[in-house]
Amino acid sequence: MATWPLGRLHVVGSFLGWLTWALSPAYRRRLRANAGLAGLTAAQRRAAVAQAGCMAAEAPWLWLRDGAVSSYCRWQGAELIEQALARGKGLVILTPHLGCFEITARAFAERWGPEHPLTVLYRPSRKAALRELEETARGRPGMATAPATLAGVRQMLRTLKQGQTVGLLPDQVPPHGMGVWAPFFGREAYTMTLAAKLVRQTGADWVLMWAERLPRGQGFTLHVSAPTQPLPGAGESDSEALQQACARRINEEMERLIMQDPTQYLWGYHRYKKPRGAAAPATTTAASAGQGPTR
Repeated sequence: MATWPLGRLHVVGSFLGWLTWALSPAYRRRLRANAGLAGLTAAQRRAAVAQAGCMAAEAPWLWLRDGAVSSYCRWQGAELIEQALARGKGLVILTPHLGCFEITARAFAERWGPEHPLTVLYRPSRKAALRELEETARGRPGMATAPATLAGVRQMLRTLKQGQTVGLLPDQVPPHGMGVWAPFFGREAYTMTLAAKLVRQTGADWVLMWAERLPRGQGFTLHVSAPTQPLPGAGESDSEALQQACARRINEEMERLIMQDPTQYLWGYHRYKKPRGAAAPATTTAASAGQGPTR
């Protein structure tokens, strides 16, 4: 599959997406519920089922294929990255589970990695064989990996203080103690505090990025945009209230990106799960109480 053309992978991926939908009642319930919070139509939900399959089918192409991916990528907003790299204060790139999110790091590393290496945060697989595959596939020239552990956090902080770049998925559910509850499409979601801490503690720039999957295997458009608002509490020391405010702001930015093409978001991801050991959210939003979406 790593040698197949993208168009064929996407056809197979669409089939896999619908096969998963047919065989897993839990997946159907989660996708319907999560997509319903954002107000997706039935047609958009159907498209999201197929797009999720395309994302899975792209994995071997991205992880095991030899050669560059740059020829498959078009950039919109690359000047924002150029400007941040020129300032030399460090750069944090935030990417949701939207489109072909795996290709964003590869594309950055190929374009800027020789002079500005990228370090990406990832959660190691519990299975040894898959963990080895992930580490090998993601350890590309110009790109390093950092595990979602305290050691990995320290590695990312050092990287930013050296004026380099880090990337992470802020809509990934963090382990207990590394997140706070904040609204995400109207429902409380356990949200990582790391993304905001990296920016606040280092003074780094931050941008938002996602890779739109183009139809008929035409490749990807990499969209780079600036946040609409800065993080709150500039100059203040971290408090729980400030962490929640920052998490809320980042979730809002992720919602904005996702709604650019909600059919390409991974709605089947277990975004609203409660990590083991974490307390339940103190408040319940209207959407999570079953009163419908808030947007």
